[in-house]
Amino acid sequence: MAPVYKIAVIQLYPKPLAIEANHAKAVSFIRDAAAKGCHLAVLPEYHLTNWLPDDPGFAPLCAQYQKYLDAYCALAKELHINIVPGTIVEKHDDVLTNVASFISHDGTILSQYQKKNLWHPERPHLTSSLHDPHEAFDTPLGKVGMLICWDLAFPEAFRELIAAGAKMIIIPTFWNLSDCNEAGLRHNPRAEALFLESTLVARCFENTCMVVFANAGGPVGKSTKGTYAGLSQVAVPFKGALGKMGAEEGMSVVDVDMQILEDAEDNYKVRADIGKEGWHYEYSLTRSTPGNGKEKL
Repeated sequence: MAPVYKIAVIQLYPKPLAIEANHAKAVSFIRDAAAKGCHLAVLPEYHLTNWLPDDPGFAPLCAQYQKYLDAYCALAKELHINIVPGTIVEKHDDVLTNVASFISHDGTILSQYQKKNLWHPERPHLTSSLHDPHEAFDTPLGKVGMLICWDLAFPEAFRELIAAGAKMIIIPTFWNLSDCNEAGLRHNPRAEALFLESTLVARCFENTCMVVFANAGGPVGKSTKGTYAGLSQVAVPFKGALGKMGAEEGMSVVDVDMQILEDAEDNYKVRADIGKEGWHYEYSLTRSTPGNGKEKL
């Protein structure tokens, strides 16, 4: 029999630069998740500070990253719960990195992932992991992979994790409705919500995996960029979005029978196909170069 896991997606409103208050609120939610018997709790991207890179107070807070990472490790061990504490921006000299960590229920960090596909406004401030591979890793919940926010837009990232054996892909996110440009908003003011609702379910089907998506949420208009999209959920094949939230702050707890992923693979055979010798997609990009040559990236 496949295991059944209880998963909490925690949709926080991260008050700008209020690191202590945001951390205390996150801890309260995680304690509630543990009391409900959850195996895993996932927080959003930038949950400690919000995203205010031009504020002179932002970088000094990021320099405190180890204090909060250690606190989450201690909490995971105390409560015997696996935690992905969203992302925590780390300051190393003059370099800022956006990092997600998977903390086991015994308090050890099993893996860390530095955001690769930076959203356009992030690029002047953050350093990408660039050509580092996407890696799946063993956890008490099976083989897991982590992505962050805009990574969702790149199916190549999922395929690399799926080829490495990941069954669960965790995505801490900080996504606003106003991430769309003015032209897009004229077409549909909720275009970004449509993007998320369409893509999350598509990714779980096309990869026969579970997607654990924890986005920021909060009162309308409280975001520094507009309105939070929310929509935190656990997406699985056949059923789609489980426990999908609106835009409000809160927590959603869902039970997932991992047998559904085996049933999906038995039906779609995605992993079987990409694991074949001589599989016809290499998931690498080849583009034309001057002189009509070809360059493999």
